[in-house]
Amino acid sequence: MELHIAGTNISITAETQKYIEQKLAKLNRHAPDLSDIKVEVSEEGTKSPEERFLIRMTLQSRSGVIHGEERAESVFAAVDKTVDVMARQLERQKGKLYDRGRGNKMARGKYVTPEKPVAEKKIVKRKRFAIEPMTIIEAIEQMESLGHSFFLFVDASNDETRLLYRRNDGNYGLIEPEFRPSRD
Repeated sequence: MELHIAGTNISITAETQKYIEQKLAKLNRHAPDLSDIKVEVSEEGTKSPEERFLIRMTLQSRSGVIHGEERAESVFAAVDKTVDVMARQLERQKGKLYDRGRGNKMARGKYVTPEKPVAEKKIVKRKRFAIEPMTIIEAIEQMESLGHSFFLFVDASNDETRLLYRRNDGNYGLIEPEFRPSRD
């Protein structure tokens, strides 16, 4: 879990940082898969002293992103309020997952990554075409006119099969296969 604490118009003391870390550790009960937490502490010059400090939190987990913000007369009170809001949101999110999945393991706190079924690889399309002998320049022109990234042709100079392809740098590559005799 990565924790980022930033202050706007206020310096974050070691005591404040430690307090925030302790409070956020309690959120692991609700969502053990928290990956990134961002906390922004602001002091604003408001008319109401009860709204002087503002805490904004963003929690990121596998199940989504949650935002919360609260104001209070002290940094510690604002942190407490914001952590309570975040805990309620996490519980609500976990409840929705549970209701939707009718006993989904994610909702009960057992986060098991589901194994993806291994799909059998199969040929889904076959294509036949006549290969005519041509020069490399003609093969490049033919490949560009078709809009393909590769082109199979027979080299007119030596009647051998070649594969022309477009490289990431915009140039071309040429594969010249060498056929070996079978081991049978």
